[in-house]
Amino acid sequence: MFNNITHSQIFVLDQQEALDFYVGKLGLEVTADVDMGFMRWLTVGIPGDTDRQILLETPGPPRMSEETAEQVRSLITKGAMGGSLIFTTDDCRKTYETLKEKGVEFTDEPTEQPYGIDCGLRDPFGNSIRFTQLRK
Repeated sequence: MFNNITHSQIFVLDQQEALDFYVGKLGLEVTADVDMGFMRWLTVGIPGDTDRQILLETPGPPRMSEETAEQVRSLITKGAMGGSLIFTTDDCRKTYETLKEKGVEFTDEPTEQPYGIDCGLRDPFGNSIRFTQLRK
């Protein structure tokens, strides 16, 4: 049946601010930036990995009515509707220090877990992001 997951979606309130964060701070790259007329299709991904992309979508038409979009924006602002992304890294502590130097604010410092070393942060819109150095 299915072969792969190619796209995941998270809601952001401002696509330019999302680009500044995901590309400028986290080091992802733009994989698509297309004005479709009714929406901007904006995706980012791990540099060199075009198999998996994250759609940075603003709430609104055509996916939802403006009334629903306003409710979703309100929930995002309250941190009640954040999506979740989990990345892997070869060195969790080094990645943490690099991102901290770029001004990224963390919710969880690197911590030993049964599966490896893990830490967490939130994007400017409340979406949860974790990255893990998996135990070998």
